[in-house]
Amino acid sequence: MINTALVVGGANGIGLSIATELAKRKECKRVYIVDKSPIAKENNNEKFEHYLFDLTSGDYSLFDRFKDVDALMITAGFGRLALFQDVAESHISDSFAVNSIAPIRIIHRFMDRLRSKEPFYCGVMVSIAGFMSSPFFAVYGATKAALKIFIESVNIELEKGGSDNRILNVSPGSIAGTSFNQAKTDLAVTYPLAQEIISHLENRDDLFIPCYEEIFKNVLERYHADFRAEGRHSYEYKLNSGRVK
Repeated sequence: MINTALVVGGANGIGLSIATELAKRKECKRVYIVDKSPIAKENNNEKFEHYLFDLTSGDYSLFDRFKDVDALMITAGFGRLALFQDVAESHISDSFAVNSIAPIRIIHRFMDRLRSKEPFYCGVMVSIAGFMSSPFFAVYGATKAALKIFIESVNIELEKGGSDNRILNVSPGSIAGTSFNQAKTDLAVTYPLAQEIISHLENRDDLFIPCYEEIFKNVLERYHADFRAEGRHSYEYKLNSGRVK
C-alpha cells in the first residue's frame, strides 16, 4: 500500500497519470512531483507537492529531502525520431543525462530504502526500445538499454542481499495520450495503463511490458531470431508511420 510517493517527471504524460491515480486513493496522503515543467492548472491536485528541477543539473541534493516516501516512480525521459546523422551532439549528452544517468543517480540515493526489509516500491519507465535495435531511435534506444541492464543488475544485488524490494522496469512501446511526441497529455486515455503500472509496482515486480502477449512477444522473438532482419523491419515501419519528420 502506497502512502507517500515521489514521481520524477510527473508534471505530464504517464507520470502525471500515475500521480493522479495515486492521489485518488484515500490511503495516499501526498504525492511529490519533481519536474522541470510546471503542472497545468487543470491537472493540479491538493495532494500534489511540486518541485521544479532540471535533471541535467549537477546537484541532486534535492532528492535527499524525500525521506518519508515509500514509493519512487521515475517517468522522466525524452526521445526524438531521427537518423543518427541528423541529431546534434548536445542531444546525445542530454539524452544520456536525463534518460540514463538521472534515474541511476536518483535510485542510488534511495538504495538504503531498497535494501531494507520494509517494503519500498520503486519503478522506472524504460522502453521496449531498450530491448532491441531501433533505427531512427539509436540514441534513445541506447539510453534505455543502459537503464535496462542497470535495473536487472541491481535487482540481482537486492535479491542476493536478502531484500524483497525490486526496481520495476516498465517497458512499453508508444503510449497514446502522452506528451512524448509533443502531443497533449490526455488522462482519460492513460489512466488504465497508469493503474496497471501501480499494480505491478505494489507487487514489487521487476518487469512489466504492456501489450507483451498481443505485440511484443512476437517482436522480441523475431529480434532474437534475426536482429538484422527485425532492424530492417523496424526501419521501414517507422519510415511509413508518418512520425519521422
